[in-house]
Amino acid sequence: MGEAVRRAGISRRELFITTKLWLQDAGYDNTLKAFEASLKRLDMDYLDLYLIHQPFGDYYGAWRAMERLYKEKAVRAIGVSNFSSERLVDLCMNQEIKPMVNQIEIHPFYQQTEALKVMEMYRIVPQAWGPFSEAQKNIFHHKTLLKIGQKHGKTAAQVILRWHFQRGVPAIPKTVHAERMAENLDIFDFFLTEKEMDAIAAMDIGHSEIIDHHCFSTARQLNSIKIHA
Repeated sequence: MGEAVRRAGISRRELFITTKLWLQDAGYDNTLKAFEASLKRLDMDYLDLYLIHQPFGDYYGAWRAMERLYKEKAVRAIGVSNFSSERLVDLCMNQEIKPMVNQIEIHPFYQQTEALKVMEMYRIVPQAWGPFSEAQKNIFHHKTLLKIGQKHGKTAAQVILRWHFQRGVPAIPKTVHAERMAENLDIFDFFLTEKEMDAIAAMDIGHSEIIDHHCFSTARQLNSIKIHA
């Protein structure tokens, strides 16, 4: 990423750079070291957003380190990722600075309505990873989305991103294709009606089919992943 930014020749002020702390580096001292290592690799002197990647390990120690980095203006905002509501509230009530962002799985099949209400209560910005459900259930050809898209002259993907936008959820769509990047940005010239929003709401199955953070095997698997020596 650092090399890409240098080659692009874009002013740092025009970019919003986010990275995450892997749970291998949780804990106060480890977090400070990991942050400095990330800055060095990126060849930058600050980050816009720094997130705790997983709700496991010593994330309380990590959060205290992130509070320090925020106070020192080494990072403009701090947050978490994959935190369920009870863990998020517990962190909010026991730390000096509340998370500013919680990046979680949100898409039409897993809409996280209750989690969004909790984040609104604590003024935490929700951010959707996997906003297209990682293409599960043939989402780009779902009849409800295609029908809505045909009415507006938009693709199913654009309907999904517009749905996120109208719910007040910033989404992170993943693509390496320039034409799809342009398509993903072209969602501000139409509006989903209440009836269309309700139709998409009916797609919710109420749970993830990508990853279950409440499962013991998930905690075991994620804790076993080492991203460096």
